[in-house]
Amino acid sequence: MANQTTKVRGAGTATRRTLTAAARAAAKRSARSEREVPEDRVERHSSRTLLIERPDGWDDPPEPSAQEDSEQLAPEPARGRRLLTAALCVVLAAGLVAVAVLGWQYREGRREEQARSQALTAAKEAAPVVLSYDYRHLDQDFARARGHLTGGFRDQYLKTTKTVVAPTAAKYHGVVKATVAAASVVSAAPDKAVVLLFVNQSTQSTQVSGSRLDLNRVRMTLTRTSTGWKVSAVDAL
Repeated sequence: MANQTTKVRGAGTATRRTLTAAARAAAKRSARSEREVPEDRVERHSSRTLLIERPDGWDDPPEPSAQEDSEQLAPEPARGRRLLTAALCVVLAAGLVAVAVLGWQYREGRREEQARSQALTAAKEAAPVVLSYDYRHLDQDFARARGHLTGGFRDQYLKTTKTVVAPTAAKYHGVVKATVAAASVVSAAPDKAVVLLFVNQSTQSTQVSGSRLDLNRVRMTLTRTSTGWKVSAVDAL
């Protein structure tokens, strides 16, 4: 009987050892399987944090640098000063141009007003001399008239009076006297003016009984010269 008890105890001990070895092997496999699971696929339920694997090709947006932040936040006084300076320069230039234009217009207006007044006076003085003559002193009359003329018209007047007017006046004892009834400036520029004159001409000659009065309209062009305003053209209307 003693020997049987010993055998049973030995068999139990061997069985317990086998179970213990199997349990250890299972524990090692469990631990090894837990270590093989990727950390980024582990769900930690205790802290309720879910880790999801980042998709391929996904890049995190770049963080703004300190320089960009400073450029966005910092004011731009230099640029503002440049814009202000440029604006002031433009305004100043425009003001100078406006002043120059206004000054030029004022001077031109003053010169035109002076031209109108001076040309009108010269035309009133020249018309009676140029359009009058007396057969008894033709040379003196024509010489006085030429003093009011200028340019090509002066030469034309000399030729006409010498070849046409003088012989006719001397033959028929012609006497022509002109007076200005009215005058008005048609146009005026600093160096040229046109004047319309209403001229009354009385004519006496051996071909006319008594005195004949002619009411004429004359357009007279005057040009400024170094010696004053002179007649450069006369047209009967």
